[in-house]
Amino acid sequence: MISRRIIRVKVMQTLYSLESQDSLISSTDAIKLLQKHFDLSRQLLVYLAHFITEVARYSETDARNKASKHLPTAEDLQVNTKIAGNHLLWKILEHSSFSKLVREDKPHLEDDAGLIKRIYQDLAASEIYQVYITALSREKKTEKEILEYILSDLMLPNEHFTSFIEERFPNWDDDAEVIIQLLMSFLGKPHGFDFAELIGEDKWLFAKDLLRTAIDKKEVTMDLIKPKLKNWDADRIAVLDMLLMRMGVCEFLYFETIPPKVTINEYIDIAKEYSTLQSGQFINGILDNIHKELVRDDKMHKVSFKPS
Repeated sequence: MISRRIIRVKVMQTLYSLESQDSLISSTDAIKLLQKHFDLSRQLLVYLAHFITEVARYSETDARNKASKHLPTAEDLQVNTKIAGNHLLWKILEHSSFSKLVREDKPHLEDDAGLIKRIYQDLAASEIYQVYITALSREKKTEKEILEYILSDLMLPNEHFTSFIEERFPNWDDDAEVIIQLLMSFLGKPHGFDFAELIGEDKWLFAKDLLRTAIDKKEVTMDLIKPKLKNWDADRIAVLDMLLMRMGVCEFLYFETIPPKVTINEYIDIAKEYSTLQSGQFINGILDNIHKELVRDDKMHKVSFKPS
């Protein structure tokens, strides 16, 4: 479900962490570190889904709190809890892979009860919610739309919510867009969705191979990169730029199914987003020169990397 671009970013971040360490780390430990990056992405997806369910179910908490007042009003005794029985809500709560990960990740331990209450109150005050609770029927479309509304109109635009998420999930800025897309996809078609399969077997193999290759073939890639730096001092080039170039050269040499143009474009885009303003153009020039040299010298054989 996660794209190869996201995978490249996770590999880059793992390599950056390894470069920052004083001691050498084994390939096995490097893979474990990479796995933690993907685990955080999965935990973010689970938590967002969990938060939606908590907001929807707060209607029952609201009803109990108002009914238990010393002198409840007629309005206090008539809180509409229709959303707590939302059919899609219960498909989420009873979803096998979601409920399993809720038990493992325990997202409720991260909850801010006050924030859940405030977002529920925003929901209850909205015209869309009033239309929803007054409708006598339960249409599949409207059951989905009210949960989507909680996410897209109440959670994501709320600065308190995004600050809350950023504090707990350092991967929010990197993963937000793709995780939200996955969550919307889940709300649309919960059947067959597997929260544990955030990254499929083929893509996980690509991620591990790219990381291992970038580590094990560092000298090979640097031998190709350094002559292209001309007046640049390799030690003064941004660490991320060097990592991205190493990864790009690895794809040239050892990943037979990835076209060189795709590799170059991917690392240009990643450099623009994560490194300096000039990094995209710089990496484009270096990788393009290396690619042309490999083709000229008949070295672009694109054989899969096999650990020695």
